Amino acid sequence: MFCYQCQEAAKGIGCTGPKGVCGIDAEVINLQDLNVSVLKGLSYFSTKARSAGVEDTEVNRFVHHALFSTITNANFDRLKFIGQIYKTVELRDRMKQKTIDAGVKFDNLADCDFCNWVPENNEAILSKAFATEGRIDAPDDDIRSLRALALYGIKGMSAYAEHALNLGFEDAGVDAHVQKVLALMLDDTMTLDENIALVMETGKFGVDVMALLDKANTTAYGNPEITKVNIGVSDKPGILISGHDLKDMEELLKQTEGTGVDVYTHSEMLPANYYPAFKKYSQFVGNYGSAWWKQKEEFESFNGPILFTTNCIVPPPSNAAYSDKVFTTGASGFAGFKHIADRENGGMKDFSEIISLAKTCQPPVEIETGEIIGGFAHAQVFALADKVVDAVKSGAIRKFFVMAGCDGRMKDRNYYTEFAEKLPKDTVILTAGCAKYRYNKLPLGDIGGIPRVLDAGQCNDSYSLAVIAMKLKEVFELNDINELPIAYNIAWYEQKAVIVLLALLSLGVKNIHLGPTLPAFLSPNVANVLVNTFGIAPIGSVDEDMKLFQN
Repeated sequence: MFCYQCQEAAKGIGCTGPKGVCGIDAEVINLQDLNVSVLKGLSYFSTKARSAGVEDTEVNRFVHHALFSTITNANFDRLKFIGQIYKTVELRDRMKQKTIDAGVKFDNLADCDFCNWVPENNEAILSKAFATEGRIDAPDDDIRSLRALALYGIKGMSAYAEHALNLGFEDAGVDAHVQKVLALMLDDTMTLDENIALVMETGKFGVDVMALLDKANTTAYGNPEITKVNIGVSDKPGILISGHDLKDMEELLKQTEGTGVDVYTHSEMLPANYYPAFKKYSQFVGNYGSAWWKQKEEFESFNGPILFTTNCIVPPPSNAAYSDKVFTTGASGFAGFKHIADRENGGMKDFSEIISLAKTCQPPVEIETGEIIGGFAHAQVFALADKVVDAVKSGAIRKFFVMAGCDGRMKDRNYYTEFAEKLPKDTVILTAGCAKYRYNKLPLGDIGGIPRVLDAGQCNDSYSLAVIAMKLKEVFELNDINELPIAYNIAWYEQKAVIVLLALLSLGVKNIHLGPTLPAFLSPNVANVLVNTFGIAPIGSVDEDMKLFQN
């Protein structure tokens, strides 16, 4: 295997050997890479068909789901990818025939291996997967690096697109761009400049897909509100729901109503507490625990069943008492965990097995008490706009620090806790994503009633932070978003963070500090382009960066 798509890439180069740092087996990661390669062939024919006005909704949705399942920590189940590869080939051949029927002529890319390979059996798939071995094909390291940026960006896009789709929202432009990127990865005639343009175009569609998901979430559940979230427990058994999918959250709440079973969020599901539609459920207690990487100890103490709606699975130890209580659904999966099937014919997912199991469990062990505050998405901040603007004009708020992004288990991420603690008291942190767990429980206080940590929500809600910045630019009548008193110190971990970064760059944001390390997939030349064009820089020590950001 070879994998360098996440921040934990071994030795800052890439994971090799029988397992990755995330715990994924070489066989599974190779199957994922083979699936992506065959998706390129499917996307080639789908893109050709689209040029003749032929759309296939099943293909559009399948491509998003398949890509989503390959992001870090989402799915560890080999059988999932074997089945998905067969399905990809079936859809590829269907789109090839549709393209022929539409009278579209192929070019020489149609002769590529993954446009024609057909698996004879599972053994043939495994053999092909290990031959693929995870390295992105490209004429040179710089093209490979740019292809990686675009590929990992569209993986993040597809995650957001699937969440929006679950709520009935789609964007044809996003569908087309994802498939365009996959198809163009077969084209070795593309120049360096053309690949750079494709990466930047991916950032533009990243903004579009986050806007789409924001619209889907707020249409379905209302605009997030300032909310004090309970972090204690009740005396009833509970279900812990993790991940990002709010449709799953809604259906679980509906099905647990009146059962005597409580529901708690974990990690990236915390922002579900901010939506008005979910507050009517009395069994919705609050949030239990913190970021995804602490799940081993927190799942043990929770006692009840756990539902993964998306990524951020940590393989449990062999002796973990909670292993038989974990369920997955959607794009997530793990061999040994029970999987909840997708919805059929417009119905709901069936969570009855989880609820029945919860009734046999002890209530959660209390690991902390109190409240944390959140719900500062763009609509809520706009409602406070006058107060915020007055605080900036008076000098009460001197600077905003965007500290959005991901958390992770490496010790060097303590940097973000220390950075937040050392920020001057006339500064405010804007955050989204699980990076907030590094500082959202610190006693940082407020400025004239404005909390010094404004949590917009999940990682996709970084869109809210961009909207807030654009609004401030308008209010202060500035010509450039970079003239605002906003500094960017962002943590990354996986591919959704990649699309957030590309989206910010497409909006013109510069001088982003990225950590705890720069992506391993960036070649020296591509890294230099990002540094020279956009001012991207790695983090340093807290004290050094504090001085730098104060300038």
